[in-house]
Amino acid sequence: MSIPLPHAEFQWDHYDSKVNPVNGHVECTYRTLTCSWSAPRFVESPFLQVHGLAPGLNYGQQAFEGLLAHRTARNRILIFRPASHSSRFRHSASVVSMPPVPESLFLACVHMAVARNAEFVPPHNFAGNMYIRPLEFGSSAQIGLDVPDEFTFCVFVQPHVPLHGHTPLRALVAEEFDRAATRGTGNCKVGGNYGPVLKWSKDAKKPENGGWSALLHVDSKTQSYVDEFSAAALIGVKSPDQESTQVPILTVAHSEAAIHSITAESVVTIAQSFGWTVERRLVKLEELSSFSEVFAVGTAATIRPCSLIYHRSTGKHFTFTSDGPYYQRLWKTLSGIQKGEIEDIFQWCQDLRFEEFGERGHNGQPTADPTRVIEMPE
Repeated sequence: MSIPLPHAEFQWDHYDSKVNPVNGHVECTYRTLTCSWSAPRFVESPFLQVHGLAPGLNYGQQAFEGLLAHRTARNRILIFRPASHSSRFRHSASVVSMPPVPESLFLACVHMAVARNAEFVPPHNFAGNMYIRPLEFGSSAQIGLDVPDEFTFCVFVQPHVPLHGHTPLRALVAEEFDRAATRGTGNCKVGGNYGPVLKWSKDAKKPENGGWSALLHVDSKTQSYVDEFSAAALIGVKSPDQESTQVPILTVAHSEAAIHSITAESVVTIAQSFGWTVERRLVKLEELSSFSEVFAVGTAATIRPCSLIYHRSTGKHFTFTSDGPYYQRLWKTLSGIQKGEIEDIFQWCQDLRFEEFGERGHNGQPTADPTRVIEMPE
């Protein structure tokens, strides 16, 4: 079987991100009694059947991921670093007391979701991709705070059009709200880290409040170290002439209260391949003035330049070159690898396993056995 071409009637330039036009999603179920996962099943609907007393709805027992698929010029579909996202997803699940999804099952569900919706991966020459959203939550009915009888793992996909492109970010330091506690859940990808931010980011975006496009969060204990942007890591670059060095210095703002950014890790690896000096460490807020370029780095944003960070209580404006040479080189390299335009020397991309997970497998037979279960150790 060949991978389908992009949907001929889909209006890529007029896409509404709140509408999901795809064919369906993938689900599988974990039974606590048997410590096993069911085989993946494709559901031709965007909706889940969930009991109203499910811990995922009532107690926030859920975790999610986000990763990307791109179409190449030769109509291959590449999924970017799915094994790394699987590892982070297992960490997030463990933090909120859920069974980890085995990497093999995670990859199978991701490939199936993309394969069954392959026509919704944007054309190669379009500035977009397919966003992949794995999700796990406690799904059995219960009031008590104990281990659920059942967990659901599912994978949704949606065409993703960059909302901002290369438009520079203008960020406000969040001073009235702590996104994560020092020893809390900030280093895992759970909904409780994001829902509370919406009120504050909405207020910051209002023209009368400055029209800020993002919030930058700092540590809750001292309010002096950078954690991350609301949905992206912070990376700063110092030019050689600033530090009297031969090469640029790229610094990733590290915090135990922020998630491990796979995109930031990718940028670090690329920078090291250029021969740049790389640091992963705590970054004081006041140190922002020493960077010539700053980026917001994440799955959806990929790499987005930042032109200004404002600290309202001190009146400090940290300004940066918004479309500088370091940003351009890093973005072109990362984007080129993701789209199959540059050799993937780091072996990050997986070719879509379409023969295995498309609508029909070899000899025209369905690929999934709905009776098969995947055993998990107790």
